[in-house]
Amino acid sequence: MSSTLVISIMVGLIILLLLVGTPVKFMRIIGQTTVKLGIGILFLFFINVFGGVIGLHIPINLFTVVIAGFLGIFGLASLSAIHLFVLP
Repeated sequence: MSSTLVISIMVGLIILLLLVGTPVKFMRIIGQTTVKLGIGILFLFFINVFGGVIGLHIPINLFTVVIAGFLGIFGLASLSAIHLFVLP
């Protein structure tokens, strides 16, 4: 596809969204999911930085980010326990 076609499709979708509006509930769900995944990434980053002293390294990938983001501290604790006790 040419870049002109892609840009015109994007402009058309933006105009359509401006005229019709977006569903508020859908946008709220997308926003909350994005925030939770961002928090999961930060949790994993800090556990890797501070857990390096005891040899704890949890890879940052989609699966671990979802677990840490949606389950919070309990998800991070379960990922750490799996790494320390199940995978040695």
